Amino acid sequence: MSTTSMIERIWPSREIVEDLSELRKKTPLTHVITNIVVTNWTANVLLAIGASPAMVIAEEEVGDFAAIANGVLINVGTVTNADAKVMRIAATAANEAGTPWVLDPVAAGALRFRTEVVKELMNQKPTVIRGNASEILALAGTGESGKGVDSTARSFEALPFAKELSKKTGAIVAVSGEIDYITNGNDTIAVPGGHPIMTKVTGVGCSLGALIASFLGVQKDPLRAAVSASAVFAIAGSKAAQESKGTGSFAVAFLDQLTHL
Repeated sequence: MSTTSMIERIWPSREIVEDLSELRKKTPLTHVITNIVVTNWTANVLLAIGASPAMVIAEEEVGDFAAIANGVLINVGTVTNADAKVMRIAATAANEAGTPWVLDPVAAGALRFRTEVVKELMNQKPTVIRGNASEILALAGTGESGKGVDSTARSFEALPFAKELSKKTGAIVAVSGEIDYITNGNDTIAVPGGHPIMTKVTGVGCSLGALIASFLGVQKDPLRAAVSASAVFAIAGSKAAQESKGTGSFAVAFLDQLTHL
């Protein structure tokens, strides 16, 4: 199999089980800088999976905290000028300390300010860039933009551009959708699963970025870490959808599935 061909895996595989077990044993400290809509939900997701979340956003503290964390998430969902400054500090500190970090470019391409912030952060060497198809297409310079935070493209449509973006930035690129595609520019792993209801509950998509940051704290191969996080996320979502009656019960069931997975 050539390095540019699709790698199909049946999961949960041995590697994913190992990574989840390691995460629960080490409870990685995960520094989350995210949007105001999803902060509480994201913390609960990380607690459910076995990580240790910290929502440190003070300009005076983010640099120090990013340096001691096991993984960092920077999510630009409700970014302001003050937030952008904090994000730059955290990204710089993470790189200097060797802390892996995830960039979630929420609605990149839809609005000028956030797109400029995201492009600046991309230059600060994120370990993983996680976004929906429209966000990845926008970062790749195709002119695509989503409908607010929602994608107007399918994940497979963004895959060739995700590979190029990975080669350009050196980051693992994870494209979320009906099938998640995670690529290092050469190897690509497809993660099926999940459920459409996951797009109807605030914060579910954003919490995947935090989950990836947690797995980066225990798995040094960033491609494998992103795949393990995506697979765990999809499995829990699929199981939760089967037992829920709507979006409210799904949210509770999803946290329960992450806890007992």
